[in-house]
Amino acid sequence: MDYKQFIKFYPDFPIKGVNFVDIIPFIQDKALLRNLTRDLSAMCEAPNIAAPEARGFLFATPMLYADTPIENVIPLRKKGKLPFSEGDLVQVEIMKEYGPDHVYFRRSDLAASKLSGDTIEITFFDDILATGGTARGLAQGLNAQTVTVNGKPCKVKVKDFVFLVEIDDLPGRARLEDIAPVKSLIHVTEG
Repeated sequence: MDYKQFIKFYPDFPIKGVNFVDIIPFIQDKALLRNLTRDLSAMCEAPNIAAPEARGFLFATPMLYADTPIENVIPLRKKGKLPFSEGDLVQVEIMKEYGPDHVYFRRSDLAASKLSGDTIEITFFDDILATGGTARGLAQGLNAQTVTVNGKPCKVKVKDFVFLVEIDDLPGRARLEDIAPVKSLIHVTEG
């Protein structure tokens, strides 16, 4: 299916010089979302998906219903959005197209993941790959974790990156390939 036809572009949003890629049309049609979810989930290699808010986990969560081995979604959220116990919350600094930001995840969400041997393998999923700052920062933060599952220490490993849309003329892919393979369903250019 040619998904590109459903995307809308808004220049200079949220700030001048940034072109916003609007993927909301995908959630305005049940059959379209079902097909999109099937195709995205087939690209994921790990049983656990880490997805940043808001659009990342908006599209990642339906993948739990797809006919694939995906079993868990790990939310990556902005400040103040995740309740946590002492020592559970991890803060990661990321570099977005329009400046630095922080995103958080809980170690307990990692510990609830499905294991692959003694490793928690994760597909990092997000809606748009542009400069790669968000994905790189979060993947490094996830890969730095060791959590205890059933009394045993388990390393976390981002096994692959999957994106709904990749902006091909921006450096995102090149910033991620040294961490894990990068796959995108839709390819567009800035121009």
